[in-house]
Amino acid sequence: MPSQSPPPGALFTEMLKAARELLAVRSPLDAEIMVSEMLGTWWSQPTGAPRRGHPADLEELIGERLVECAAADGSPAALALLSGIACLGTPRQAALAERAALTLLEQGVPRPAWADLVGAVAVSECYLNSDRYGDQDEVVCTFSYAGSDRHALVLLIDYNAVGMLRDGWVTSQVGILLERGRESQVRPPDGTGQGGFRQLGSRDARRLLESALTMTQTAPGPPVSESFAAYHAFIRARVHALPPTGGTDVAALPAGSPAAMLATDGPGWPDAALQRQAWSADRRAMLGVTFLAADEAEGLSDRTAASRCTDHIISYGCDRDFGRPLRMSPAKVETFLLDWLPRKIMLTTAQQHAMPHVLAAWARWAGKRRGLPGPLIDETVEAVYRALGTFATVYRDPATFGLDAVLVARLLPDADLEALPRRAFAFPVLRGHYRGADLADLDPAEPAARRTLLAADHDDAHGRPLNEQHLARHLVLSDRLWRGDPPELWAAAQRMLDRGEDRHAVAHTLMYVIRDAGDDPRRLAAELADLP
Repeated sequence: MPSQSPPPGALFTEMLKAARELLAVRSPLDAEIMVSEMLGTWWSQPTGAPRRGHPADLEELIGERLVECAAADGSPAALALLSGIACLGTPRQAALAERAALTLLEQGVPRPAWADLVGAVAVSECYLNSDRYGDQDEVVCTFSYAGSDRHALVLLIDYNAVGMLRDGWVTSQVGILLERGRESQVRPPDGTGQGGFRQLGSRDARRLLESALTMTQTAPGPPVSESFAAYHAFIRARVHALPPTGGTDVAALPAGSPAAMLATDGPGWPDAALQRQAWSADRRAMLGVTFLAADEAEGLSDRTAASRCTDHIISYGCDRDFGRPLRMSPAKVETFLLDWLPRKIMLTTAQQHAMPHVLAAWARWAGKRRGLPGPLIDETVEAVYRALGTFATVYRDPATFGLDAVLVARLLPDADLEALPRRAFAFPVLRGHYRGADLADLDPAEPAARRTLLAADHDDAHGRPLNEQHLARHLVLSDRLWRGDPPELWAAAQRMLDRGEDRHAVAHTLMYVIRDAGDDPRRLAAELADLP
């Protein structure tokens, strides 16, 4: 069974009592929001690792139990609650709630008048409102129930948080909302003549919102607003009420914006990935050379360190910001300096000292190339220097943990700091001699060297050489751990290590899971999730 136990029956009893308020509601909108708040009670709770053959989603698990309790209760309040869940629940919850509600109706249980309209919404218009830096998009979708109870759903997408949906709210003051949006419409700072508040095709809105909502729902502990859980079910239902994605009209979208990337030729996030891939190594290198030759970079004294720092800035913009290395903002530079770099990149001491100054120069240069007004560029540069003290505190050089710099460099030729623990697990023996070979001279990134390093590790542990078949399995495991493919592999290893299991025993368990899964990535993920 899942690690969490279903909540006690008392909770469901209290929720059924609270559902009595639904009988006094006249508006289907108010009813949907109330039901969404009830379903959001447990949305933000951790679900734990999924276990094969058992529900992995706590929302699904508890929601189904609530449907069962409401069906058994059989009261008008229970029927009202079931009517709302049939509209706002997950597909399985909705199907179970609809069947239970039909049974109660057949038994003569009365239901409120709003139940005829709940969920039967039609979309009117959608709008996109981009901020001046391109950090966030507000998507406004207007709906009505058969022409009445017009309302707007306002959703906030944060591109400094990998494009996830972080907030959402509902208002019935649609006219005032749209008027304020039109009044705030300004020419965007990138000089394209597009941006600000503009109309958005409903299919494009669905594509954009589905992608952002997926990012939120799949992220561990997403940084959403305090009220997001209460609106989550309502948001999910309204996004699904938008027309299915198909044809798009991207003419009204800002050129090169995430919204435009997510609204072209198929599912959004894969398209964003294609946009990132469009920045080839040569194109990135040329951009870096152009910057370093510019006046803004003239004061950077350590050109070698500046070049490596520039590479990291460009990579972040291409890989994490939808192929937008030139887009800079106070929020983006803070996220880059204080969150991404400390977690992801190994910097030398010289690069640590150089990075803030290179970033400030890049902000000036990139801002001018984008045509940003001077005050906006200055705000971004000031944000870099405000973060200087915090950066020196939060960035921890691996050497401060007692790790040998030479060993760390061998394990991190790509400077991927997040990869250090799993690569150290894969190749724990990097020094000494084995059958005439000096292990300190071997590069664990090279396949031929890996065979020797793994054989030396195994001999040290067991006193006998590996046979070729067993060595081949070790090589497959080490390659996957080196690349972090799939992420569930290292997560499973950490769980078993935390239980006190021997490293070699953990490695052998993972090897045989990989062997049994074959070429089926879904089966591999399921097998890994099923490990203790």
